[in-house]
Amino acid sequence: MQPKIQFLKDDITDMAADAIVNAANTDLMLGAGVAGAIRRKGGPHIQEECDRLGPVALGAAAVTTGGNLKALYVIHAASMTLGGRTTANSLRLATRNTLERAEEKALKSIAFPAIGTGVAGFPVEECARIMIAEVLDHLKTRTSLEKVYFVLYDDAALQIFEDTYKQLAARPAEV
Repeated sequence: MQPKIQFLKDDITDMAADAIVNAANTDLMLGAGVAGAIRRKGGPHIQEECDRLGPVALGAAAVTTGGNLKALYVIHAASMTLGGRTTANSLRLATRNTLERAEEKALKSIAFPAIGTGVAGFPVEECARIMIAEVLDHLKTRTSLEKVYFVLYDDAALQIFEDTYKQLAARPAEV
C-alpha cells in the first residue's frame, strides 16, 4: 500500500482532494496567501459561507463547500486572529480540529498547506514538526482518511517537511 502521507510542491487550490485546508483567521476573512487564492479560484460563495460561520474560536476549524475548486470542501483552520500571529498551540489545535472535521465528513483525502508560515509569520521548521506530529497521531486512530497531502509552495519548505517526516516517522512508538 502507498504511504498515507505525501508531500508535493504545488498550488493547493488545484488539488482534487476531498478537502483542502485554508490557513484561516478567526474571522474567516479570506484575505492574502492561501486564503486569497481560495477566494479568487473558489469564487465568492466560499466567503459568503465563511461570513455565516465566523467568527470562530482560535484553534477551531470550520467547513465550507469548495465552490469552484476541484476539492469538495474547504476546511478553514483558524490558527491566528485577523492581523495576528500563529502560535505553536493555536497551530496544534487548528490541525487537530481540522482532522476532526475531516472525520465528521468521512473524508478520504485532505490537503494541508504549511499553516501560519505566510502572513502569520510562523517558522516553517516548527510548523512541519507540529503538523506532521498531529497527523501521525491521528493516523494511529481509526480514520476515514486514506491520503494526507502536504502541499508546499517552494522547494525549501518541501525539503523541510520531508526531512521532518523522516525524523518523526522513524521514532519508535512510545510505550
